[in-house]
Parts: sequence; structure tokens; C-alpha cells
Amino acid sequence: MLLALPLRALAEEPPHFTYAPAPPGTLIASQVVYLAGEAMHSQWRAVLSRLHAQWYLSIYAIDDTTYRLKYRSPSGDVPFPPGGPTVTSASIAAIGEFMGAGVQQVAIASHDTAGGRCGTGRIDVLFFDAAMEMPLSTLSVRTPCSLSARVVHEAHGDALAVTGPSSKTAIFRFTSGPGTWTQTPRLFQVVPSP
Repeated sequence: MLLALPLRALAEEPPHFTYAPAPPGTLIASQVVYLAGEAMHSQWRAVLSRLHAQWYLSIYAIDDTTYRLKYRSPSGDVPFPPGGPTVTSASIAAIGEFMGAGVQQVAIASHDTAGGRCGTGRIDVLFFDAAMEMPLSTLSVRTPCSLSARVVHEAHGDALAVTGPSSKTAIFRFTSGPGTWTQTPRLFQVVPSP
């Protein structure tokens, strides 16, 4: 018996793209994300870079063969607020369709030295706000020590699994009607988006 599965048609990335302007410092991670849907004109890149002790998240949208800057933190408050604590590590933790099918969001994990002996871990989820025409924060989770995140593919869409100290995991699901996130079980502090 032959089983046919639908394949997602993703836009092809230009072979020789550039960033305008370039990410500050050394490029640490870069991933394609479809913040406005899966088409060539809506292809974006989330880029983490570091210059000396300062981390940067730059989010670019494709324009022909050039990714043009649409958002940069620490100029934006999430995930690296200006004048905030010193971030010691950061990663692009997960990319998923957390807020509905066909449009992706990006989760950034970071760890800073504030908040006691082992610092503070945080996960920030950013989405594209079509009305504002820019990426914005939709969820910010924090806990002492560190956090990690991964995508969980469920029957009704993607969810975000966040794991903290002692390997305790909570599942975050977005409910589109009221436009809210739920956490099961309630383990971590959720900070309102700026």
C-alpha cells in the first residue's frame, strides 16, 4: 500500500543573500522563519549575534536577494532589553506555528546573570503583527536558572514545551479566540509583553 503525505511547499532562499544592515558582531545563529506565511515574499530570518558581551536579535524580511532589517533587540525590548542584565547565552530555541496554521513564530531562549546564584532563564516568543508591520513579543516566560524550549506537534496545532530546572516541563498553547496563552501545568512566571 502506498501512502501519500502532503508536503509543505516552502519558498526557496536565494543562493547568495545579504543582510542590510549586517548583524552586529559575530553571527551565532541564523534560521529562516515564515512570520507572515509560507511564500517567498514573506520569508524572514531570525539572526542572533554577539558583539563583546552584548547579544543581539535581528529579524530580517527578504527583498529580492537582500534581507532587510525589521527588528533589532536591544533597541526593541525583547529579548535583550536596553540596559538590562548581562546575557551569558542565547539561542533560537524553537520555530513553530504556535498561533495558528500557516504562520510561524520564533522562540528565543536566553540566560542572564541577574536574579541570584544561577541567574534567570527566559523564553521570548515573537510574531509578526500585520497591523504594526513588525515583529512583536507575544509571550515571555521566566524562571530562576535556565529554560529551554521545543515545538510539540499536537492534533490541533503546534504547542511550545518549556523545560526548566529539575527537568520540569510545561506546555504553552495559544487560544486564538481570546488571543491568550495557557500553561499546563503552571510552573513558570509569565511576564506581560511590553
